[in-house]
Amino acid sequence: MDFSLSPGAVEFRAEVKAFIADHLTTEVVDQMHATGTFNDKAFNAALADAGLLAGAVPGYGDRDPIELYILFNELEKAGAPYDGLAVTMLVAGVVNAVGTDFHRSRVLGKLLTGRFNCCLGYSEPDHGSDVASITTKAVRDGDEWVITGQKMWTTMAHVSDWVILLTRTNPDVPRHKGLTMFLVPMDTPGIEVQPVPTMATERTNATFYDGVRVGDEWRLGEVDGGWAVMGVALAFERGVMGGTNPTVPLLRHVRDWAGGAASPDGGTMLQDPLLRERLARTAIANQVSQLLTLRAAWIAATGGLPGLEGSMAKLYATGRYQQAVGWFQEMAGAEGLLGFDADGAAADGWIDYDARHAPVTTIYGGTTEINRNNVAERHLGLPRDR
Repeated sequence: MDFSLSPGAVEFRAEVKAFIADHLTTEVVDQMHATGTFNDKAFNAALADAGLLAGAVPGYGDRDPIELYILFNELEKAGAPYDGLAVTMLVAGVVNAVGTDFHRSRVLGKLLTGRFNCCLGYSEPDHGSDVASITTKAVRDGDEWVITGQKMWTTMAHVSDWVILLTRTNPDVPRHKGLTMFLVPMDTPGIEVQPVPTMATERTNATFYDGVRVGDEWRLGEVDGGWAVMGVALAFERGVMGGTNPTVPLLRHVRDWAGGAASPDGGTMLQDPLLRERLARTAIANQVSQLLTLRAAWIAATGGLPGLEGSMAKLYATGRYQQAVGWFQEMAGAEGLLGFDADGAAADGWIDYDARHAPVTTIYGGTTEINRNNVAERHLGLPRDR
């Protein structure tokens, strides 16, 4: 494939960068980390008002869909609160791909304003990556469905307007054939949200569904066809929606810190040959991650679903992220274990933050193990592991 961007995509990247320079303030970033909610509706709304959201949804509008990749690539590299927006735009892409006129008229337009959010209701306490084994039930009752169960890791549920919810509708068929997806308003009676703090400062949630009633119009895709809808969602999530360049902000913070930090051997840490080598290797890995992600985005932009390519991009990027933060924390010594509020913290606490955050990136969007299975079976032709 040709990795060069079209003139329109290059112009769009410049627009996104200019927007970030004007709108991503220290206050926005500090609020994100203080609350653990990596979402800012005012920031999202400003993006929409600037015309940077609607055209980026795959299959929607007259822009090149590769701009979705560009948007989140730039937001991620800048350290912006993009997580909530990424999930919302993922759901917008799913609604546009498999939704009905009802979904598009009631939901899609609102999502593209940046003033509304969605969350993902896939995993459960006993079924994390093995989503085909979920037990949250949806039982048909006339023109409605009654949903009962619980979900785990429903990040952004506390600020969301809808949840895209995977349910079990047929227990008598093979696991993946008895699932149905719904788009459920979060203000529906019977939904409870409980916070779950994480070691990386982000807040996630456990959500409970006690006899939640939704009309059949809120169903996404066919009855018992939720696995196919899930495939569309994962193809958007892995790679294209961000999460494959988290080491870019880390590299920037370490470079700034190393320029002033004293080296045990004299001079600054930036003059240390080993640190310089590791900075260079990290920069190379960042570029490889970007190219792998661009490949997945290009497939999505040309009408494909880059599930396999997204798995490859995510595997490489998150592995190199963990490697890099391990290197830099080791070289920072004890100060690399200090957080944002501690005096003397290396890189003002960013190294510690990334050390806490890096393991999480190997879980969301499909765990490393699941993505390895995906690559092994679909790309290398190896037998299924079970």
